[in-house]
Amino acid sequence: MSPGVLALLVLAAFLAGVVDAIAGGGGLVTLPALLATGLPPHVAIATNKGQAVFGVLASYLRFRRAGMIDAERARVAFPAGFAGSLAGAALLLHVSPQALKPLVLALLLAVAAFLAFRRPRPPRRRARPLPPGPTAAAVALVIGCYDGFFGPGTGTFLIVAFVALLGDGLAQASASAKVVNLASNLAAFALFAWRGTVLWHLALPMAAGQMSGSWVGAHLAVKRGDAFVRKVVLAVVAALVAKLGRDLLVR
Repeated sequence: MSPGVLALLVLAAFLAGVVDAIAGGGGLVTLPALLATGLPPHVAIATNKGQAVFGVLASYLRFRRAGMIDAERARVAFPAGFAGSLAGAALLLHVSPQALKPLVLALLLAVAAFLAFRRPRPPRRRARPLPPGPTAAAVALVIGCYDGFFGPGTGTFLIVAFVALLGDGLAQASASAKVVNLASNLAAFALFAWRGTVLWHLALPMAAGQMSGSWVGAHLAVKRGDAFVRKVVLAVVAALVAKLGRDLLVR
Protein backbone atom coordinates (compact mmCIF):
# COMPACT_ATOMS: atom_id res chain seq x y z
CA MET A 1 0.00 0.00 0.00
CA SER A 2 1.37 3.42 -0.98
CA PRO A 3 2.44 5.99 1.66
CA GLY A 4 -0.28 8.35 0.40
CA VAL A 5 -3.05 5.81 0.96
CA LEU A 6 -1.67 4.98 4.39
CA ALA A 7 -1.62 8.69 5.29
CA LEU A 8 -5.28 8.99 4.29
CA LEU A 9 -6.13 5.98 6.48
CA VAL A 10 -4.35 7.60 9.44
CA LEU A 11 -6.27 10.84 8.85
CA ALA A 12 -9.53 8.89 8.69
CA ALA A 13 -8.62 7.20 11.98
CA PHE A 14 -7.95 10.59 13.64
CA LEU A 15 -11.34 11.96 12.52
CA ALA A 16 -13.04 8.73 13.60
CA GLY A 17 -11.41 9.00 17.01
CA VAL A 18 -12.77 12.51 17.55
CA VAL A 19 -16.31 11.50 16.55
CA ASP A 20 -16.29 8.17 18.36
CA ALA A 21 -15.16 9.61 21.68
CA ILE A 22 -18.08 12.05 21.66
CA ALA A 23 -20.95 10.17 20.09
CA GLY A 24 -19.87 6.79 18.76
CA GLY A 25 -19.99 5.95 15.07
CA GLY A 26 -16.29 6.25 14.31
CA GLY A 27 -16.50 2.99 12.39
CA LEU A 28 -18.53 4.86 9.78
CA VAL A 29 -15.29 6.62 8.84
CA THR A 30 -12.63 3.94 9.23
CA LEU A 31 -14.43 0.82 7.99
CA PRO A 32 -15.42 2.30 4.60
CA ALA A 33 -11.90 3.72 4.28
CA LEU A 34 -10.39 0.26 4.78
CA LEU A 35 -12.90 -1.36 2.42
CA ALA A 36 -12.07 1.26 -0.22
CA THR A 37 -8.50 -0.07 -0.35
CA GLY A 38 -9.86 -3.39 -1.64
CA LEU A 39 -9.57 -5.45 1.55
CA PRO A 40 -12.00 -8.36 2.01
CA PRO A 41 -14.80 -7.38 4.43
CA HIS A 42 -13.75 -9.74 7.25
CA VAL A 43 -10.14 -8.48 7.05
CA ALA A 44 -11.29 -4.85 6.99
CA ILE A 45 -13.51 -5.39 10.06
CA ALA A 46 -10.70 -7.17 11.93
CA THR A 47 -8.11 -4.51 11.05
CA ASN A 48 -10.58 -1.83 12.08
CA LYS A 49 -10.86 -3.45 15.51
CA GLY A 50 -7.08 -3.66 15.71
CA GLN A 51 -6.76 0.11 15.46
CA ALA A 52 -10.02 1.15 17.18
CA VAL A 53 -9.19 -0.52 20.49
CA PHE A 54 -6.38 1.98 21.10
CA GLY A 55 -8.66 4.95 20.45
CA VAL A 56 -11.34 3.66 22.80
CA LEU A 57 -8.70 3.17 25.49
CA ALA A 58 -7.51 6.78 25.09
CA SER A 59 -11.02 8.23 25.39
CA TYR A 60 -11.83 5.94 28.33
CA LEU A 61 -8.75 7.20 30.19
CA ARG A 62 -9.71 10.82 29.48
CA PHE A 63 -13.22 10.30 30.86
CA ARG A 64 -11.83 8.43 33.87
CA ARG A 65 -9.44 11.27 34.56
CA ALA A 66 -12.44 13.62 34.59
CA GLY A 67 -14.20 11.43 37.17
CA MET A 68 -17.04 10.43 34.83
CA ILE A 69 -16.64 6.63 34.95
CA ASP A 70 -19.08 4.88 37.30
CA ALA A 71 -17.02 2.12 38.91
CA GLU A 72 -20.05 0.10 40.08
CA ARG A 73 -21.53 0.11 36.60
CA ALA A 74 -18.18 -0.76 35.04
CA ARG A 75 -17.88 -3.89 37.20
CA VAL A 76 -21.18 -5.15 35.74
CA ALA A 77 -20.95 -3.88 32.17
CA PHE A 78 -17.33 -4.62 31.28
CA PRO A 79 -17.44 -8.45 31.53
CA ALA A 80 -20.85 -8.60 29.83
CA GLY A 81 -19.62 -6.45 26.96
CA PHE A 82 -16.50 -8.58 26.62
CA ALA A 83 -18.49 -11.83 26.49
CA GLY A 84 -21.03 -10.44 24.03
CA SER A 85 -18.35 -9.15 21.68
CA LEU A 86 -16.46 -12.42 21.78
CA ALA A 87 -19.62 -14.24 20.68
CA GLY A 88 -20.29 -11.69 17.93
CA ALA A 89 -16.74 -11.82 16.61
CA ALA A 90 -16.87 -15.62 16.47
CA LEU A 91 -20.17 -15.42 14.60
CA LEU A 92 -18.62 -13.05 12.05
CA LEU A 93 -16.37 -15.85 10.86
CA HIS A 94 -19.47 -17.76 9.72
CA VAL A 95 -22.17 -15.20 8.82
CA SER A 96 -22.12 -12.13 6.54
CA PRO A 97 -22.60 -8.81 8.34
CA GLN A 98 -24.80 -7.68 5.41
CA ALA A 99 -27.68 -9.56 7.04
CA LEU A 100 -27.79 -7.01 9.89
CA LYS A 101 -28.02 -3.86 7.78
CA PRO A 102 -31.85 -3.56 7.53
CA LEU A 103 -32.16 -4.02 11.30
CA VAL A 104 -29.37 -1.54 12.00
CA LEU A 105 -31.03 1.04 9.73
CA ALA A 106 -34.34 0.69 11.60
CA LEU A 107 -32.59 0.99 14.97
CA LEU A 108 -30.73 4.10 13.89
CA LEU A 109 -33.94 5.77 12.73
CA ALA A 110 -35.40 5.03 16.17
CA VAL A 111 -32.27 6.50 17.77
CA ALA A 112 -32.63 9.69 15.72
CA ALA A 113 -36.30 10.07 16.71
CA PHE A 114 -35.49 9.46 20.38
CA LEU A 115 -32.75 12.09 20.46
CA ALA A 116 -34.69 14.63 18.41
CA PHE A 117 -37.74 14.59 20.72
CA ARG A 118 -36.11 13.87 24.07
CA ARG A 119 -36.41 16.71 26.59
CA PRO A 120 -32.88 17.88 27.50
CA ARG A 121 -31.73 17.21 31.06
CA PRO A 122 -29.06 19.09 32.99
CA PRO A 123 -25.64 17.41 32.79
CA ARG A 124 -24.63 15.26 35.79
CA ARG A 125 -21.14 14.20 36.66
CA ARG A 126 -22.23 10.82 37.98
CA ALA A 127 -25.01 8.49 36.95
CA ARG A 128 -27.27 6.72 39.39
CA PRO A 129 -25.73 3.44 40.53
CA LEU A 130 -27.10 0.41 38.71
CA PRO A 131 -29.21 -2.06 40.62
CA PRO A 132 -27.50 -5.43 40.82
CA GLY A 133 -28.47 -7.63 37.93
CA PRO A 134 -29.94 -7.39 34.52
CA THR A 135 -30.00 -3.86 33.11
CA ALA A 136 -26.33 -3.04 32.60
CA ALA A 137 -25.42 -6.63 31.77
CA ALA A 138 -28.19 -6.94 29.18
CA VAL A 139 -27.27 -3.69 27.43
CA ALA A 140 -23.58 -4.55 27.39
CA LEU A 141 -24.13 -8.15 26.28
CA VAL A 142 -26.46 -7.36 23.37
CA ILE A 143 -24.66 -4.29 22.04
CA GLY A 144 -21.28 -5.88 22.69
CA CYS A 145 -22.35 -8.83 20.52
CA TYR A 146 -23.32 -6.44 17.73
CA ASP A 147 -19.97 -4.66 18.05
CA GLY A 148 -17.99 -7.87 17.70
CA PHE A 149 -20.08 -8.91 14.69
CA PHE A 150 -20.35 -5.64 12.75
CA GLY A 151 -19.62 -2.46 14.72
CA PRO A 152 -20.68 0.89 13.20
CA GLY A 153 -23.03 2.74 15.54
CA THR A 154 -22.07 0.76 18.66
CA GLY A 155 -21.15 3.81 20.71
CA THR A 156 -24.33 5.59 19.62
CA PHE A 157 -26.50 2.64 20.65
CA LEU A 158 -24.77 2.48 24.02
CA ILE A 159 -25.24 6.21 24.65
CA VAL A 160 -28.95 6.03 23.84
CA ALA A 161 -29.41 2.92 26.00
CA PHE A 162 -27.75 4.55 29.01
CA VAL A 163 -29.83 7.71 28.56
CA ALA A 164 -33.14 5.88 28.06
CA LEU A 165 -32.74 3.11 30.63
CA LEU A 166 -30.53 4.66 33.31
CA GLY A 167 -31.39 8.36 33.15
CA ASP A 168 -27.90 9.60 32.22
CA GLY A 169 -27.14 12.94 30.71
CA LEU A 170 -25.52 12.60 27.29
CA ALA A 171 -21.99 13.48 28.42
CA GLN A 172 -22.21 10.92 31.25
CA ALA A 173 -23.69 8.35 28.88
CA SER A 174 -20.80 8.91 26.47
CA ALA A 175 -18.35 8.19 29.29
CA SER A 176 -20.23 5.06 30.39
CA ALA A 177 -20.40 3.81 26.82
CA LYS A 178 -16.62 3.78 26.66
CA VAL A 179 -16.47 1.09 29.37
CA VAL A 180 -18.54 -1.34 27.30
CA ASN A 181 -16.93 -0.25 24.05
CA LEU A 182 -13.46 -0.88 25.51
CA ALA A 183 -14.51 -4.39 26.58
CA SER A 184 -16.12 -5.21 23.23
CA ASN A 185 -13.16 -3.91 21.24
CA LEU A 186 -10.67 -5.84 23.39
CA ALA A 187 -12.59 -9.11 22.95
CA ALA A 188 -13.01 -8.81 19.18
CA PHE A 189 -9.45 -7.58 18.79
CA ALA A 190 -8.07 -10.56 20.73
CA LEU A 191 -10.01 -13.09 18.66
CA PHE A 192 -9.19 -11.49 15.31
CA ALA A 193 -5.51 -11.16 16.23
CA TRP A 194 -5.40 -14.82 17.29
CA ARG A 195 -6.96 -15.84 13.97
CA GLY A 196 -4.42 -13.72 12.06
CA THR A 197 -6.93 -11.43 10.33
CA VAL A 198 -5.54 -8.10 11.60
CA LEU A 199 -3.19 -6.35 9.16
CA TRP A 200 -0.73 -4.78 11.58
CA HIS A 201 1.05 -2.63 9.00
CA LEU A 202 -2.25 -0.73 8.66
CA ALA A 203 -3.67 -1.13 12.18
CA LEU A 204 -0.71 0.31 14.09
CA PRO A 205 -0.33 3.61 12.15
CA MET A 206 -4.10 4.05 12.24
CA ALA A 207 -4.07 3.36 15.99
CA ALA A 208 -1.80 6.38 16.51
CA GLY A 209 -4.28 8.58 14.65
CA GLN A 210 -7.25 7.04 16.47
CA MET A 211 -5.70 7.63 19.91
CA SER A 212 -4.94 11.28 19.13
CA GLY A 213 -8.45 11.90 17.84
CA SER A 214 -10.06 10.09 20.77
CA TRP A 215 -8.22 12.22 23.29
CA VAL A 216 -9.37 15.39 21.52
CA GLY A 217 -12.98 14.16 21.24
CA ALA A 218 -13.21 13.08 24.88
CA HIS A 219 -11.80 16.44 25.98
CA LEU A 220 -14.49 18.25 23.97
CA ALA A 221 -17.24 16.06 25.44
CA VAL A 222 -16.02 16.66 29.00
CA LYS A 223 -15.64 20.41 28.56
CA ARG A 224 -18.71 21.22 26.45
CA GLY A 225 -21.27 18.88 27.99
CA ASP A 226 -24.68 17.55 26.94
CA ALA A 227 -25.72 20.17 24.37
CA PHE A 228 -22.57 19.61 22.32
CA VAL A 229 -22.75 15.81 22.59
CA ARG A 230 -26.43 15.87 21.55
CA LYS A 231 -25.60 17.72 18.31
CA VAL A 232 -22.75 15.36 17.45
CA VAL A 233 -24.82 12.25 18.23
CA LEU A 234 -27.63 13.44 15.94
CA ALA A 235 -25.14 14.22 13.16
CA VAL A 236 -23.53 10.79 13.50
CA VAL A 237 -26.92 9.04 13.49
CA ALA A 238 -27.93 10.94 10.33
CA ALA A 239 -24.68 9.94 8.63
CA LEU A 240 -25.06 6.30 9.66
CA VAL A 241 -28.65 6.18 8.38
CA ALA A 242 -27.59 7.71 5.06
CA LYS A 243 -24.66 5.31 4.67
CA LEU A 244 -26.57 2.15 5.54
CA GLY A 245 -29.59 3.22 3.50
CA ARG A 246 -27.39 3.78 0.46
CA ASP A 247 -25.77 0.37 0.96
CA LEU A 248 -29.19 -1.30 1.00
CA LEU A 249 -30.31 0.51 -2.19
CA VAL A 250 -27.21 -0.29 -4.24
CA ARG A 251 -26.84 -3.88 -3.02
